[in-house]
Amino acid sequence: MSQSHTQLAGVFPVFQTPFHEDESIDFDILKKEVDWLFERGANGIVMAMVSETLRLSSEERDILATQVFGMAEGLGPVVISVGAESRHTAIRHAGHAEDCGASAVMAIPPVSIALGHDELVRYYTSILEAVEIPVIIQDASGYVGRPMPVELQAKILEDFGPDRVLFKPEAVPIGQNLSALRDATVGQAQIFEGSGGISLVDSYRRGIVGTMPGAEIIDAQVALWEALARGDSSRIYKLSFPISSLVALQTGLDGFLAVEKYLLVKQGIFRNTIVRSPVGFHLDEETKSEVDRLYEILSKVVVETQS
Repeated sequence: MSQSHTQLAGVFPVFQTPFHEDESIDFDILKKEVDWLFERGANGIVMAMVSETLRLSSEERDILATQVFGMAEGLGPVVISVGAESRHTAIRHAGHAEDCGASAVMAIPPVSIALGHDELVRYYTSILEAVEIPVIIQDASGYVGRPMPVELQAKILEDFGPDRVLFKPEAVPIGQNLSALRDATVGQAQIFEGSGGISLVDSYRRGIVGTMPGAEIIDAQVALWEALARGDSSRIYKLSFPISSLVALQTGLDGFLAVEKYLLVKQGIFRNTIVRSPVGFHLDEETKSEVDRLYEILSKVVVETQS
């Protein structure tokens, strides 16, 4: 696959949004998180689904994007999710992100409407025509909506070119759909995987340019990516097994948020595990214990693979 966007490759964690007790955004802790991610080896950062964008007002999304750009200035590229329930709002978010200095924007389709082929093409075409920076098409059907046809994605790439259109496919089965997109675009598609790491090894071998996991185990994600780049099979599987077990405990979007914020508190990055309510997943004590066990195993493996 082409890698013309050298800055858009590697490990791009999606940051979690910290909140105060009143569920307003805690920007002091967010700055701490952004610095920590780049210090631990992130190649860039992303504001997207596990940043709780769907639970923020449109104005809050703009404010959060503006703040993150200031925090990441001089550290690395920033990708902003701009998907919305209307073309009008998605275009506005995309323009704001570009004005702030985004390296790319990413967009899920509307989640409340089952769009047909023509309307999906119009939605993405409108975003691409509104900005000059790359647009990452995110098939977020693992969380919301329904899978996006590979032929539709390939057509948008054909119309705008690989310098403008990138992809984050999440339709199940991930591996087969990723390969189908790769083959339908004759290897031109630049693809980020977004499974939280559970499919990273398989996806890497199918030709991805990067991964967009959550932020909570950045050390392990970076270590795994580097092991994959070196072709170090022993380290690859030592890391991927506990990563996969940990991610497997995270059921749905709220499951990701609960475990990720728990681990960020555990590492001293977050003050609390508050998720914008209402929430559909609560981390019980037995699941916490299993998360603790797996995190301890993973932490030891990361240290071993770095020595």
